[in-house]
Amino acid sequence: METFEPIIVAFCCHYCAYTAADMAGSMRLHYPANVKIIRVPCSGKVDAIHVMKALEKGADGVMVAGCLEGDCHFKNGNTRAASRVRSVKKLLDEIGIGGERVEMFTMSAGMGERFAHVATELTERIRRLGPNPVKSGAASGVRLAAS
Repeated sequence: METFEPIIVAFCCHYCAYTAADMAGSMRLHYPANVKIIRVPCSGKVDAIHVMKALEKGADGVMVAGCLEGDCHFKNGNTRAASRVRSVKKLLDEIGIGGERVEMFTMSAGMGERFAHVATELTERIRRLGPNPVKSGAASGVRLAAS
């Protein structure tokens, strides 16, 4: 039997989370190769539609990673992102996909170990949940409202 390897889309802010991911690589820390990083100017630029589209296009989980609270380079982008993630999680629970597939993390640029840890932790969580039901949604009638 084949082991399920989830695809995780990680929206990472340019200043902190993306740099933390780069630091993790520089430190030769291991995190799953199935974590696909998308660099964004600020986590506050990640809208609900981006998260929903990532799931619709086949991601099994989505990670939004931004600056530490109070340290956002755009003042409050990370708090806006956290609010949007909470809303998306609630919506995913309501439509039966599961809000636990989406998570918000904060970190500073020097937290390469934290990035590797949360990427690994989220991947393990999604592996336990199984594949995104939207992938086989055509058969079961599950569709995202964002399509």
